[in-house]
Amino acid sequence: MEAHTGDRLLTHGRTVGQPDRVAEIIEIRGPQGTPPYRLRYADGHESLTYPGPDSVVQHGGGAEKPEPR
Repeated sequence: MEAHTGDRLLTHGRTVGQPDRVAEIIEIRGPQGTPPYRLRYADGHESLTYPGPDSVVQHGGGAEKPEPR
């Protein structure tokens, strides 16, 4: 797994009914983009994590912004 600052980490829910969690990667602590990652969730909570097989890196920080006209 390789990530860059500003990418998002999507962690799938582990049980039925548990929602997926998305967090912004704000710091890379491993060499060459490898874990551990410091994450910031939408509610402001931050954590240091080693993502498991239920996690996916979304490169580019999410949806693209529309171009101004």
